[in-house]
Amino acid sequence: MSVPDLPHVPATPGSLMRGEIAEQPEVLTRLNGQLQQPLSDLADHLRSHRPRFAMVCARGTSDHAALYAKYLFEVVLGVPTGLTSPSTFSVYGARVDFRDSLVVLVSQSGSSPDLLATEEAARAGGGLTVAVTNEPSSPLARAAMHHVHADAGPERAVAATKSYTAALLSLWLLVQHWRGEDAAPADAVAQAAAAAVDGVAQALAAEPATVELASHYRSTDRIIVTARGFDYPTAREAALKLTECCYLAGQAFSGADLVHGPIAQVDARTPVLAIAGPGRSGRAMAPVIEALAARGADLVVAGEWAGHTGVARHLALPSAHLPEELRPVVDVIPMQLLALTLSLQRGIDPDRPRGLAKVTRTW
Repeated sequence: MSVPDLPHVPATPGSLMRGEIAEQPEVLTRLNGQLQQPLSDLADHLRSHRPRFAMVCARGTSDHAALYAKYLFEVVLGVPTGLTSPSTFSVYGARVDFRDSLVVLVSQSGSSPDLLATEEAARAGGGLTVAVTNEPSSPLARAAMHHVHADAGPERAVAATKSYTAALLSLWLLVQHWRGEDAAPADAVAQAAAAAVDGVAQALAAEPATVELASHYRSTDRIIVTARGFDYPTAREAALKLTECCYLAGQAFSGADLVHGPIAQVDARTPVLAIAGPGRSGRAMAPVIEALAARGADLVVAGEWAGHTGVARHLALPSAHLPEELRPVVDVIPMQLLALTLSLQRGIDPDRPRGLAKVTRTW
């Protein structure tokens, strides 16, 4: 499928973010070709190493890719996986036994000191370390025992877009190769990834729907985003993008966690964006959506549930043809476009959010 041209924005604000959003089909197509053999080799090593556990470590947008990896490792591979806190090592200097463990560190820049401290501690504790970065010459890429180059190309906008989907696809490809040729033939893996690229192109072509939704949110100062399962990392990334680009108070909740208490804040004045694609994650959201509708929330559902009573608006997601675990690569695109469009409507330049820099060095 050809890559659609996004409508031209004559003003400078947002031009970097817009351009990088539009690059994603090209980036993902390139990754689908160039990562097959390196990830096959890495997967051979992982199978021979036979890690009993996995830990994933990241910050910011990359933390949502790490959460996605947790779902992949546990659901697809059956490997127990935790999200480790870098502060355990950078602040407290903890010594942890990482024998028989895989430690995956995800970072766009590969430069954050706390991730470097985590890698060092994992290696010292006997773990097998893999870094997934967009910078092959970064300190983290050089330090890790193995490196996956999620080659999104230079990313100049502060808000990460193409580097995020590149990390998602890299992790998905790694897991497919880890499953082995019998479970996931290489040709089928490449074809499924290509179908995801088509879905990304379709999502870009559907930008007018996000423009309309952005107009609906133009005057709000807060939003709740909720989802479950493989859709949950997308919900968290959407809330972060709306927060950093549009200066909203964006909160992301697992649908299961939302009904355990935070739903008390929801009333008719509360904008809620629920992501509920087809599959188990969408079905698990059914009672959550019903509970939100019963409270009269200003409810928008992205994915399924078109026309359901109590749903104010519906945003289609062009990913229904994909395996559930691959849909996040596509479903985040409308969220990126929503953040871009809403920020511009609110007079904010999403390329230069106040108080933020492209590389954040935490410890």
